[in-house]
Amino acid sequence: MSLEPFGTRLRRAMDERGPLCVGIDPHASLLTDWGLNDDIAGLERFSRTVVEALADRVAVLKPQSAFFERFGSRGIAVLEKSVDVARAAGALVVMDAKRGDIGSTMAAYASAFLEKGSPLFSDALTVSPYLGYGSLKPAVELARESGAGLFVLALTSNPEGGEVQHAVRPGDVADAAGSVGRSVGAIMLAHLAAENAGEAPMGSFGAVVGATLGDLSSYDLEINGPLLAPGIGAQGATPADLPGVFGAAVRHVVPNVSRGVLRHGPDIGALRASADRFAEEIRAAVASV
Repeated sequence: MSLEPFGTRLRRAMDERGPLCVGIDPHASLLTDWGLNDDIAGLERFSRTVVEALADRVAVLKPQSAFFERFGSRGIAVLEKSVDVARAAGALVVMDAKRGDIGSTMAAYASAFLEKGSPLFSDALTVSPYLGYGSLKPAVELARESGAGLFVLALTSNPEGGEVQHAVRPGDVADAAGSVGRSVGAIMLAHLAAENAGEAPMGSFGAVVGATLGDLSSYDLEINGPLLAPGIGAQGATPADLPGVFGAAVRHVVPNVSRGVLRHGPDIGALRASADRFAEEIRAAVASV
């Protein structure tokens, strides 16, 4: 039996808890800052603390799979436990794995993260469309079947992303007057709008769009789906920047904060207080639109 669609569950969580997403990013420097060893014991303590502090109050937790994978099978076991406990406490889990491949390989990645009963089953998965949007079809189909969602890399916050995402496809002319063709990022947004057409309160297929990118009014961000927005905090963006970047689409934005919250650990009270501050600032910024 599938879950309610991810878009429905996410909208409800955002309305009840606020739209904040906090990353679970146990990279070596943060483990050190927390006074932990860069080993399985440190990884387990870090992840358990973040989940205990935040899973009952934030809408979304986003574990970065790479920081668990680097410890091999024991790290994956910690990740499985973290996902299970976080979801049981009411947080939606977006697995930040950025998978992208073709055919049976993409289907296997989808099965690992989006198939009910998988030890790593997550509410949504980040995916890369840069083998062609159609390469994501196995993940799209399985997400629909299981009630999960996807976040597709469209306009990312890293400076290097622009050489691909802002590139204009030759011959993709917008109108008979010969206007400039659409960028690759715009094409990805259009695909997602088509996936979400007619869904209410919003669709389950979102885009990753950086909060650090400034005015994006030249892009149609109204995809009737969520916009996962990294870049707040350590990367320089603030909650107050969100309306200027996303315009009317800000109501569907899921702002991601990782280091800005995690740097306050390992004290659980400090982690909660930091997340609460960001959540309130985000609510205020969104309400201003």
